[in-house]
Amino acid sequence: MAEPLTAATILDTAEDVLRRFGPVKASVVDVARALDISHGSVYRHFASKAALRDAVTQRWLARVSEPLEAIVMRKGKASRKLHDWLVLLATTKQGMATGDPELFETFHELTLQSREVVAAHVDHLSDQLGRIVAQGMEDGDFAPGDPSAVGRAVLNATAKFHHPAHAGEWGDPGLAEQLQAVYRLILNGLAARRSTPSRARPPA
Repeated sequence: MAEPLTAATILDTAEDVLRRFGPVKASVVDVARALDISHGSVYRHFASKAALRDAVTQRWLARVSEPLEAIVMRKGKASRKLHDWLVLLATTKQGMATGDPELFETFHELTLQSREVVAAHVDHLSDQLGRIVAQGMEDGDFAPGDPSAVGRAVLNATAKFHHPAHAGEWGDPGLAEQLQAVYRLILNGLAARRSTPSRARPPA
């Protein structure tokens, strides 16, 4: 007896089909043929090719953001969380690009088509950073400010290390040290300024 068709099974197969044919040529019929089912069965789970494409993209991006959430939620200083979050995001994206360049390029093309999904992903990453920054502010380690705005600024400032548009630069052997330098710069900008009490003036 055949196992029931699930959305996860369709997405697994869709990834394989996208790898073989590319986002432009791959169709719902190709996915259905690979599963040996009718394309109508696919449409019962995903209303259109665009919906299927967006679901594949969303799942791929979730593989990036979910491990990052564990860093946000763990105990510890915000500065260490910020460091580890930035390093994990960079190494994850760079690892995808070098480990399977063909698949990475396929997903990069998908993200260009799934703008709403990507915008939600960027918002999610910014929110994660914002929560780390908020903790640092609450602990007195970071200067007061708008955590959400600072979180997005940090994401934008480190784009070279994780945005697919910069993938051509990721072969630079000094890239890891460059990220450390940018992290130190960001941390210096975030640090709370400790005011030194001035000496009391003698009475006139």
